[in-house]
Amino acid sequence: MSTGTSAAATVVSGVAAGHRVQVVAPRLLVSGQVVLREVDVEVHAGEAVGVVGPNGAGKSTLLRALAGLDGEPSVRWDLDLDSADGAIGGVVLVGHDPGLHPHLSLAENLRLAAALRAGSVLPVATALERVGLAGAAGRLAGRCSEGMLRRAGLARAWASGPALLLLDEPTAGLDAASRGLPAALVRSTTAAGGMVVVATHEPVAFDGVIDRWLHVSGGRVTSRQP
Repeated sequence: MSTGTSAAATVVSGVAAGHRVQVVAPRLLVSGQVVLREVDVEVHAGEAVGVVGPNGAGKSTLLRALAGLDGEPSVRWDLDLDSADGAIGGVVLVGHDPGLHPHLSLAENLRLAAALRAGSVLPVATALERVGLAGAAGRLAGRCSEGMLRRAGLARAWASGPALLLLDEPTAGLDAASRGLPAALVRSTTAAGGMVVVATHEPVAFDGVIDRWLHVSGGRVTSRQP
C-alpha cells in the first residue's frame, strides 16, 4: 500500500470502505520520551471514537499512531480496508495546522489533495460550499484567516471521503457559526462506512455523533463514559 504525505494530511490511496484499524504498542514515543504505554486501540467501520484528556497527555500521539505514522518497530499498525466499491478510501489526518499551501487558492489546495489520492468523493466546489467558503474559493490560502483555514482543512477532508478520518482538536479556531462543522463531517463519514477518531477538549461539540470515548492520562489510554 503506497502512502503520500502533505503538510496537513496523510493519505493512503487506493482503498475504499473500511473494516477496522488497530494500533498495538508497548509504548509510544515523542522525541525519544515515552508518552503512552500498553496501547491497544481498535476502531471499526461506521464507528466514531472520541479521545479526551489533558494537554500533553498524548492524544495527538495516539492519532499519529492510528494514522500509521509512528515508526517504532515495536508498534503494530493494522489497517484492514475493503476495496470493493471505491466509494470511500484512504486515511486523512487533520492536525492543528491545516497545512494549506499559502500560494495556492483554497480550491487549488483541495484539487491538489484530490490529485494525490486520485480523485475526490465530493466535488471541490461542494466541499467548500459545505463549510461556507464557496465565495472564497479563489482566495490564496496565505491571505485567509485562521478560521477560514481551519474550515478549508475540514472541506479537504470532506472532499477526500476517507475510510479513516483522524481529527485533532477540530473545533479550535472556529467561530460559533462554524462549530457544528466537525460533528457534521464525523456524521457524514461514519454514514458512508468510514471510521473516525476525534481528539477534543470540547466533547459537548460532538454530542450524538460519538459512539464511545477514550481517556488519555498518566501515560495510559482507558475507556470512558461520555
